[in-house]
Amino acid sequence: MAIASKPRRSLWMFGLESEEPTEAQRREHARLLSERVGVAIEPPAVRRPEDFQLRRPRIEPPASIAGFCFNDNYERARHSHRDYELAIRGEFPNPPDVVAHPRTDQELEAVLDWCSTRGYAAIPFGGGSSSVDGFTPPEGYDGVVTIDMDQFDRVLEIDETSRAARIQAGVYGPALEDQLRPHGYTLRHFPQSFSGSTLGGWIATRSGGHYATNHTHIDDFVESLRMLTPVGWWESRRLPASGAGPSPDRMAIGSEGILGVITEAWMRIQVRPKFRATAGVAFPSWEAGYEATRQIVQTKLWPANLRLLDPDLAKDGAGMDGERALLIIGFESAELPQDGPMKAAVEIARSAGGIIDDGDIATSGSGEPTGRGGAAGAWRNAFIPQGGGLAAGLGMVSDTVESAITWDRWPEFDASVREAIAAALREVCGGGTLNCRFTHVYVDGPAPYYTYAGLYRPGLGSEARMAVKRAALDAITQAGGTITHHHAVGRMHRPWYDRQRPEPFAAALRAAKRAVDPNGVLNPGVLIDA
Repeated sequence: MAIASKPRRSLWMFGLESEEPTEAQRREHARLLSERVGVAIEPPAVRRPEDFQLRRPRIEPPASIAGFCFNDNYERARHSHRDYELAIRGEFPNPPDVVAHPRTDQELEAVLDWCSTRGYAAIPFGGGSSSVDGFTPPEGYDGVVTIDMDQFDRVLEIDETSRAARIQAGVYGPALEDQLRPHGYTLRHFPQSFSGSTLGGWIATRSGGHYATNHTHIDDFVESLRMLTPVGWWESRRLPASGAGPSPDRMAIGSEGILGVITEAWMRIQVRPKFRATAGVAFPSWEAGYEATRQIVQTKLWPANLRLLDPDLAKDGAGMDGERALLIIGFESAELPQDGPMKAAVEIARSAGGIIDDGDIATSGSGEPTGRGGAAGAWRNAFIPQGGGLAAGLGMVSDTVESAITWDRWPEFDASVREAIAAALREVCGGGTLNCRFTHVYVDGPAPYYTYAGLYRPGLGSEARMAVKRAALDAITQAGGTITHHHAVGRMHRPWYDRQRPEPFAAALRAAKRAVDPNGVLNPGVLIDA
């Protein structure tokens, strides 16, 4: 049985190798940046896999599994890390020794048994979109085996009566939707990494997707799941709900590969939306915008989209004047027109100081999209990833942090986090830009997402980027927010996650890991120490 080939993904940008910018495009981008900052900037030459000087593999797979295991430079580099600054230069200091692509349950059992018996670290791998070192191989092991689940890529069964589908964990977002679409269904879970991430990755990291209210995390879509642990299969009963003790699904969701390798799940699916409504409401201030957002979400109208952009982001991403915030409201349904809910939400927004003309409210009852024009359309075009890779290797200090906090603490939280990030940018880069948006909104609080970029200084790299991020994460933790709302913990967030969780829970999690992974081989160092 041959390994099914997939389009090769880029090692130094988010996307496919076929989508990488040309050398001329990278040089032109560097030239424009040089003119803007007054410093000569030269993009590094792209190193190709055949030229990489990787550490030699320390282990070899036995003949029984060698047919789906690889140790070439591309495979090992692809599964090493997601630091594009290092990757474009061909720097992969601790690559896995072997990358397995099992095709069946039996092959997965064989490779995990090999790792557990020999004490080799086993790293479950979805799409590799983790921005928090979630799949980076650990130090201190005689061998590291990454288990890429990309051959588990099918929708196996659809239950139209219950509106659920049994889906393999290694399927990428677009391929999943392509298989549901002919049946008239959708999972309707669209994280920003949708094109480069998988169902199993979404479940393992508790990803956040399309919906800004109500159904937000992947948790809300999981009906049951199946995963392989070193001591056997973990499979939950398929139920709409249950009060039978702690949930086995909830324990697996967000476990980030430390308890088992997720192979499939029954997922709640939806009829594809037919009715839509979209509006972009301007507010005279950030404060007025988030007060309106709170009022709308607490009315429980459950808009699919309720995203607030601060004035700086509204200017850069939606073409506004830099003085006003923008609230994008969207409703959708497969069964019911959305004019009524939109009218109610707009009335609340206007009562809180929002400004919108009736003619700027877009509705559709034919399945056609709305919100493609005006400020809402401009933001959509800016938000959806287009191109990429132009800044790789240039040493830009830019990143994001996200959190969640209750409404009563939100104003003070926002002020302290902004102050900490701005101070770090001044210290490391001499200044920079900072903006915020709400990606998700709950009845009891928002999920803010901060994006920042430092002024360009020659010679800055990963250490400078982490210095700013550490300041941001310290401020988030001190102000009482969660260390992550939907980007997972990985290895990067571990120090702050250790401070956030109760210690008795950490002890319980360690005990659970010992029970299902007695040799401590599954993704060591993530969430807890092995």
